Amino acid sequence: MPKNRNTFSSLAAWRRRAVTRAVHGGWRLVQQAGAVTADRPGRLRFRRIGAGTRLAFPQGTVFGERWIELGACCIIAEQVTLTAGMLPDLDLGPDPVVTLGDGVVLGRGSHVVADAPVHIGADTFCGPYVYITSTNHSYDDPDEPVGRQWPRSAPVEIGPGCWLGTGAVILPGARLGRNVVVAAGAVVRGEVPDHTVVAGAPARPVRHYDPALGWQPPIRTPAPVPLPEHVTAAQLAALAGLPADLAEPQPQPQG
Repeated sequence: MPKNRNTFSSLAAWRRRAVTRAVHGGWRLVQQAGAVTADRPGRLRFRRIGAGTRLAFPQGTVFGERWIELGACCIIAEQVTLTAGMLPDLDLGPDPVVTLGDGVVLGRGSHVVADAPVHIGADTFCGPYVYITSTNHSYDDPDEPVGRQWPRSAPVEIGPGCWLGTGAVILPGARLGRNVVVAAGAVVRGEVPDHTVVAGAPARPVRHYDPALGWQPPIRTPAPVPLPEHVTAAQLAALAGLPADLAEPQPQPQG
């Protein structure tokens, strides 16, 4: 191959690498600048946003912020939808509609869509693409398109310490107790007691904790292996589908 062709190939490769680095670096700056925190809320005016809470950029659809309370040290990943009310600019009264306790994690692409109150307890973790709603379409009239019929609403309560797997759906009227596990893709309605694992569509209990007998049926998988010392918070965030910068140490709530 002629020498000048090698030179041009090397120059083109260098330019591609330079452009790639510039794009990645620029996007990271955009993500950092576009993130929403209590100190930098941007255009969003939440009823409350606690210290250490961060909404990654780009955000999903967000409206009705006056009726949305976010506790301290929450992680809201990219493209998460948070809405209070059916439409923007409605007056929803004096009380909050969406409440997230301290330390709640909403994975990438998740939705919290609320007309009736939705409360998510502290330290509840949601995987990617979880859908939580207090409103559902009605289909009483067989002659009217479903989308034109007035929906039904019922409050949703999710207790503290729960884990909602990827793609889980929480329907209006659901009440989840403490430390409930919802399997990936499960569709939950009704009441789920404390320390229960549910799976399926519709979701049904598949395991529960008995103080005298332990987990029933017994857990047969090996005990979790402690994390190796070299595993970083950024690597854990990547596994959860969260931007690495959300793994940076966050200030803890006071009091």
